[in-house]
Amino acid sequence: MGIVKNQRLALLAVCLGFFVILLDSTIVAVANPSIMASLDTDVGSVVWVTSAYLLAFAVPLLVTGRLGDRFGPKNIYLIGLVVFTLASLWAGLSGSIDMLILARVVQGFGAAMMAPQTMAVITRIFPPDKRGVAMGWWGAVAGVAMATGPVAGGVLEDGLGWQWIFFVNVPIGITTIVLAILFIPTFETHLRRFDLLGVLLSAVGMFLFIFGLQEGHTYDWSVGVWLTIAAGLITMGLFVRHQASTSNDPVVPLGLFRDRYFTVSNIAIAALGWAITSMMVPLMFYAQFVGGLSPTRSALPLLPLGILTAVLALIVGRYLDRLQPRTLAGPGLLLVALGLGWLALAMKPDASVWALTIPMVVVGMGNGLAWPAIASSATRNLPQHQAGAGSGVYNTTRQVGGVIGVAGIGALMTLRLTANGVPERAVSEVGAVPPDLREGFAVAMAQSMLLPAAVALVGFVAVLRYSRPVGVSHQAPAVAEPNEVEA
Repeated sequence: MGIVKNQRLALLAVCLGFFVILLDSTIVAVANPSIMASLDTDVGSVVWVTSAYLLAFAVPLLVTGRLGDRFGPKNIYLIGLVVFTLASLWAGLSGSIDMLILARVVQGFGAAMMAPQTMAVITRIFPPDKRGVAMGWWGAVAGVAMATGPVAGGVLEDGLGWQWIFFVNVPIGITTIVLAILFIPTFETHLRRFDLLGVLLSAVGMFLFIFGLQEGHTYDWSVGVWLTIAAGLITMGLFVRHQASTSNDPVVPLGLFRDRYFTVSNIAIAALGWAITSMMVPLMFYAQFVGGLSPTRSALPLLPLGILTAVLALIVGRYLDRLQPRTLAGPGLLLVALGLGWLALAMKPDASVWALTIPMVVVGMGNGLAWPAIASSATRNLPQHQAGAGSGVYNTTRQVGGVIGVAGIGALMTLRLTANGVPERAVSEVGAVPPDLREGFAVAMAQSMLLPAAVALVGFVAVLRYSRPVGVSHQAPAVAEPNEVEA
């Protein structure tokens, strides 16, 4: 049995799709003021343009990963691509904030169908001794998408208008659909009974938990918010208990967590997702409100993060199959923590763009080392028939880490602003902070940056738990039989 034909083009098809759905997680942030003015809405409503996408993306991931195992990762990936592309066109054509938010919900659901299939396809078409290189490309794409989203959003908004933040997805989506149809093979599926109760419990639990975290600040962390979060955690507890007792093809086979690589990889990616996603929030506020930078210029310090993530992920991907995961992921997470700590020290009222950019070089180096190493380790020992389930759990962990990070840093920013004597009115309008409040605002943002730095350190400690020697996996090579590949 040989390697599946056109592996590189199949990898391109999944990487393009993964790139665009992660890009849409951050690309809208810099365009919020323009959207607010164009659609005559308020801050509370425009925040939902991002929140609705993240929520619809995160909630179904456990289920959509399992759907790939049952109906085939290619089929679910293509359906998600079509949904995402059409919803992007809909978003760009929206004439009201309600219509835009609804389009973003549909976009997020399409992204949730796609994300788990990207790892599942890579796991299936690349044998263990070649999977590291593929994961290097996957990690490079992910890092570039997350880091360059604000830059791309600023350029498109300044040059063509906020609508093109969504329209740009249409040609990319069509190209990816064609590549996926032609080059992603059709794999064997596992047609068993589906755990409908597990699907319901996971969806309700994830929705309540993530909704409570995302909207906690909006509702001033009221009793209702905490009850929503608690209800989500209780429902997720019932879900775990049900998964442990059911033999009806569970949504999450708990046996996955017997593998140390899988368990620790999930902890590490949650920490990395938390740190990288959340650190952008205080940085963008600082750059635009204290530095008075435009949306495009405020995002420029993030460029080293995207470039170095891409370059290093491709380089380290060549060595992932021969090195201990902690050899790369450990130093990577440590560099992320150190870079964010340095960035916090640099965020002075009169700091230059270069003072912000240099620490981001360190963060980019760390992200480029850690991201592909963690991803490769997560799927290292998974059997073929659980590739979709494992990928769904991993992507859910990454997404939830980012959501918790944004919610946590939003709450911390509010507390630090109050502690530093900056009233809420200073951040309620677009523009520079009044001169007498600039120092307090800068200090509050710098102090908030220490939270993602600390979380990255937690991820570093978790990665040190990788202890087993790396050997060649004993599972069957991840290739398709000749009759499984489409002509």
